[in-house]
Amino acid sequence: MAIAFGSPVVVDATLRDGSLRAAAEEFDIPVITMEAGEALRLDPHAIGAGVIGVMRVMRHLKMIRTGHSKKLPEPVVPKATRWVRADSDGMLRSRVALGQRVQKGDIVASISDPVGSSEHHVIAPQSGIVIGQQTLPLVNEGDAIFHIAFFEEPDSLVEEYVESYLDDAVETLDDELKWGLTTV
Repeated sequence: MAIAFGSPVVVDATLRDGSLRAAAEEFDIPVITMEAGEALRLDPHAIGAGVIGVMRVMRHLKMIRTGHSKKLPEPVVPKATRWVRADSDGMLRSRVALGQRVQKGDIVASISDPVGSSEHHVIAPQSGIVIGQQTLPLVNEGDAIFHIAFFEEPDSLVEEYVESYLDDAVETLDDELKWGLTTV
């Protein structure tokens, strides 16, 4: 289902107690989770990507027969992922973008108090690609702020692939949103 959905990166995550995925697993119901968009916002591109992805999965499962899908590239699957968490409360200023490659030890963000009298750097724990990012400017200690994926392939190839995929997806979604998501 995850491959049929058409995401550029697929993470095979472990189940977390109390999650919807864990509840579905108890009843032997296959489930995937899409992570996209920003907190507290309705992002037309993320919503459009979700609708198109659901239609692709439904077509793959033979639940619907409408339309046809173009052949999608195989997603990249990281060997591991890790959330980088805030080590203090304050104002978050990111220095990296979604899809960007980071090196171990890079400063990926700064967290400062509201008046700017103290500042803490957030450091990348390993080299990888940013696949998730907190976009709210205020963070509390322990908040997840970056999701970094680590790959077997060279990071530069994965970064180019994800960037190309995202550019193509935004262009396609712009066209489809203009015309009311009529093609999937």
